[in-house]
Amino acid sequence: MLKTLKKIGYEKPSPVQAGVIPFVLDEYDVIGQARTGTGKTAAFAIPILEQLEESNGKPKPQALILAPTRELAVQVENEFRRLAPDHVRCVCLYGGKPIRGQINRLNEGCQIVVGTPGRVIDHLNRGTLRIDEVWFVVLDEADRMLDIGFRPDIERILSRCPKDRQTLFLSATLAAEIRALALRYMHHPKVLNFSKKHVAADTIDQYYINVPHEMKFEILVKLLKREDPEQAIIFCRTKLGTEHLYRKLLKETDFNAVGTIHGDMNQSARDRMMKNFRSGDVRFLVATDVVGRGIDITNISHIVNFDIPELSEDYVHRVGRTGRMGKTGVAFSFVKPDQGDELTRIEQTINRELDKDPMQDEVDERRDELFPRKATVAKKPRKRYKRGL
Repeated sequence: MLKTLKKIGYEKPSPVQAGVIPFVLDEYDVIGQARTGTGKTAAFAIPILEQLEESNGKPKPQALILAPTRELAVQVENEFRRLAPDHVRCVCLYGGKPIRGQINRLNEGCQIVVGTPGRVIDHLNRGTLRIDEVWFVVLDEADRMLDIGFRPDIERILSRCPKDRQTLFLSATLAAEIRALALRYMHHPKVLNFSKKHVAADTIDQYYINVPHEMKFEILVKLLKREDPEQAIIFCRTKLGTEHLYRKLLKETDFNAVGTIHGDMNQSARDRMMKNFRSGDVRFLVATDVVGRGIDITNISHIVNFDIPELSEDYVHRVGRTGRMGKTGVAFSFVKPDQGDELTRIEQTINRELDKDPMQDEVDERRDELFPRKATVAKKPRKRYKRGL
């Protein structure tokens, strides 16, 4: 393991890794609260790989990792492959891909299973996945899985795992639902909080621009030309809005290497897009919150919230795609005139004020050109009549 870590450039553990790994090796259940971009995947992958038992014949699953999205599941699988020796096998289970190929890989045997709750349940019901010898279970981005309604599936999976297993929850927040799950399915867990000081990373410069809806595309293009980012994610609220903005960028600008990813795309297209983004072939990725959590790509220098998120917690996860592992990053948020309260909620959540971008003066001038304010005419004062007795 030490040789592997040296080969891939791990010189010292991140705070999350230094905190979690010793407790996991000492066989404690652990709840780890940490923001994204802190090396959480390696924090559980390394001790799992260190403790795998030798298999005689076809290996059986010893560790099960649950993730909220297909993209995060694939990323976790890739990290295991990067850290594991050649004889360790990892299988990734998620929807949107033919189940037959996954069944064949499970039949060949594996020590580690990574998957989304829905597809894991599917395999359990078919009898193609057995977890009766699993000794380690991880819920990665546990709060997100609960947010999107996976609690019944998670409880069904945990109830079918051996009772003497070791369990690890990783989450950005410790909501009441997570505490309830921990109380029911964990044994005296160690609670480690690596998010006490700041919710959003200090390495991320965060700005806002107050811009009317009709001007957002024009200002986005100017902003991207000014910043000239290495790689950027442009977040939209809806799948339809994401696709519309992507097509408009392709049609009306000279930007090269623009891509998109959202929930209406089939899985092979999503996989292909993420591969192109990781390789750098895609420079600007227009996306929904499907990539707002856990996706780890080192070269993302800029985040643009074309639409600010409905939940302020999602803002934290979006901007966490940049400024990872100590690198610097920049995040911009477009705020419509009627979204002042939403901006305030975000600032309260991250416990800091966003800076007004210098482009704001230019935006205000342009807005006055496009939408000149109507001159107000003083109203004639109403006559007051005394009511008679």
